Amino acid sequence: QVHVVESGGDMVQAGGSLRLSCVASGRRFSISAMRWYRQAPGKQRELVAQITSNGTTNYADSVKGRFTISKDGAENTLALQVSNLKPEDTAVYYCNTLADSGLGYTNYWGQGTQVTVSS
Repeated sequence: QVHVVESGGDMVQAGGSLRLSCVASGRRFSISAMRWYRQAPGKQRELVAQITSNGTTNYADSVKGRFTISKDGAENTLALQVSNLKPEDTAVYYCNTLADSGLGYTNYWGQGTQVTVSS
């Protein structure tokens, strides 16, 4: 079992920045990829950014050039630097970890962290 916890969400004005963090913990697991998703009220959850175990990154078109995903000093930690925030970035941001804890690869989710951008 892998436990995922996000932090760093806040309320900011348009144009502002935040740094979201995610930590995956558990006993003896191997991570294939870590991702940030977001879900705005009334909308489907969408993939924002992904980083694989070899460091390859991918971004949604809507956040390219403004968001940066990275491992935050350790293989099981993840960061999302979000800059030049827009009101449409308002959402609950979720960390997703694709990991194998001995029973095959499984997606593990955190509880989410709220980002609110005011105009």
